[in-house]
Amino acid sequence: MTGYWKKSVRRSFGSAAVLVLAACSVAAQAASYTMFRDPNCGCCEAWAAHVREELSAEVAVRNSADMAAIKDREGVPGELRSCHTMIVDGYVIEGHVPAADIARLLRERPAGVEGLAVAGMPIGSPGMEMGGRTQPYQVIAFGKAGRTVFNTYKGS
Repeated sequence: MTGYWKKSVRRSFGSAAVLVLAACSVAAQAASYTMFRDPNCGCCEAWAAHVREELSAEVAVRNSADMAAIKDREGVPGELRSCHTMIVDGYVIEGHVPAADIARLLRERPAGVEGLAVAGMPIGSPGMEMGGRTQPYQVIAFGKAGRTVFNTYKGS
């Protein structure tokens, strides 16, 4: 292969790599976000605002009086449940998962992972801010691959 052709092939691969990286960086923005929430819960709206701001995403909100049925349908394990459930690009996001972790999930798409969850409603998690106080909590990845800690947040 001549020097000209080698440079041309390298440029083609370089251009393709740039396009792939650009596509990954906008994956979080291009995804569809639908949050199901109990209409009596206020922290859900605060969490949705966090997702909107951090991911530049439009979040459709669906009120439901039967959140257990939605969580059952989406396969959210009982011990990982929280107050709201979001479906984004085929993944289940349960509870107060930080937007950065959602973006990472959409970027990495780990095999066997069907969703992320923050169990309960830890103080200091997105949507549960209380004057700078934070409790430690974990973001758990769940699905066919089992459960793993996706990220850990320390308390104050």
